[in-house]
Amino acid sequence: MSDLIIDHQQALEPAIDSRQFRNTLGQFATGVIVIATEHQGEIHGMTANAFMSGSMSPPLIIVSVDKRARMHALLQATGRYSVSMLADTQAHLSRHFAGQPQTDKPVNFIDYHGQPVLEGALAWLTTGVHHQYDCGDHTLFVGRVQSLGQRTGCGALGFHRGEYTAL
Repeated sequence: MSDLIIDHQQALEPAIDSRQFRNTLGQFATGVIVIATEHQGEIHGMTANAFMSGSMSPPLIIVSVDKRARMHALLQATGRYSVSMLADTQAHLSRHFAGQPQTDKPVNFIDYHGQPVLEGALAWLTTGVHHQYDCGDHTLFVGRVQSLGQRTGCGALGFHRGEYTAL
């Protein structure tokens, strides 16, 4: 007699194609953010759209970071991050921090309560990592908001179906 154990639930579920999964999720329009942290005197940034509020009291936000991304190890090392919500004129910054350097336009950070935020961002938050949770090939970093700000007079940068859009 064999000790074979069958997970009937998994056996009934169809395999999900990763490209189809990504394309389906791309139907959901999101804003675009850049996560940043400073480590050993150097500012590091990463574009993300997996971002949400977690709690109003205490004020918590959540970012999802791929475990293979350099930012993942940096967030664990620094225990803090900022979020810059990009304005509709900042698609070049999204591309830059997504691994497509934009050398024709400067990237300027400002120090906001001791953390780097992108100059000209629509809104920004600074946090300390409050919790982190395993989430498959990503980690959810819950940040407790320490400071925040916003500006008026511009729209937000959006992302839908693999394209940037103004919101």
